[in-house]
Amino acid sequence: MDSTRKVIESLGFPGSDLHHLPDSVKTFPDGAQYRIEIPSVEGPASFREVIQASRDYEVEVHRISQGSGIMLLTDEELKEMAAIGAENQIEVSLFVGPRGTWDVTPMSWASAGKVTGLRVEGMDQLVYSIEDIKRAASFGIRSILVADEGLLWLVHEFKKKGELPLDLTVKISVQMGQANPVSIKLMENIGANTFNVPTDLTLARLAAIRQAVDIPIDIYVEVPDDVGGFIRHYEIPEIIRVAAPVYIKFGLRNAPNIYPSGTHLEKTSIALSRERVRRARIGLDMIKRYAPHLKTSARGAEGIAVPRQGEKAWT
Repeated sequence: MDSTRKVIESLGFPGSDLHHLPDSVKTFPDGAQYRIEIPSVEGPASFREVIQASRDYEVEVHRISQGSGIMLLTDEELKEMAAIGAENQIEVSLFVGPRGTWDVTPMSWASAGKVTGLRVEGMDQLVYSIEDIKRAASFGIRSILVADEGLLWLVHEFKKKGELPLDLTVKISVQMGQANPVSIKLMENIGANTFNVPTDLTLARLAAIRQAVDIPIDIYVEVPDDVGGFIRHYEIPEIIRVAAPVYIKFGLRNAPNIYPSGTHLEKTSIALSRERVRRARIGLDMIKRYAPHLKTSARGAEGIAVPRQGEKAWT
């Protein structure tokens, strides 16, 4: 195996998983090593609850993300999501609309078809997706969530042509599934700005990914049941140490999947959002207890895709 490892190393990648767990020397632009993300914040009411809970629990939230999709938010809801984010200097990352699990095909629901995941199916869906992104950008949203490599590449090309804002952050969904340094480097090369790795990667594998890529890594430390259900709170300091810069994500174990959400599930969404912030408090206490030297960012720090407002919104 030595000759194979040497060739891989000559290409700029680690020759193995990094079991010696070296410190990451990389940081966010402000020198911070970690930031906090609250996922599955499905609308303005849930977002407002996150803001209130962040005050109650003294949690600095840097990013919220949403899974139901841009296409299932009204214009007024999009405007409000952007306004709350801008007022509080928090990134608002919204999932791009149509994808495989919501399409007319049943393949992604079949036992052998799950590999299709959240792929965008066909050229029409790519067009719909770009239209979805344009609509969000027109309301000032500057962060989107994608799970398809073709859409990622297309968004990057649209940005270069001026057809989408250059300051648009493209966040990769955990559902994309790349799990090794080479695959994730490919995504970085075609426009990924931040990458949500699979939920079950060991510290040694995270360390190898960090050696190969420069973009932030997003990692669930409490994982929804349908993507693993792990609770990795005690690992948080080590995850930050070997994989910085990282977005530490607090999903929720033993909670319903409410995608796609709406007013019929709003009370549940609000309750789940508040509990995710409470879980973040538990995680921050772990950092304070075991690794208080680790650095975090202030809200609105460089690299946080805070929504634009007024004349700054893209048209």
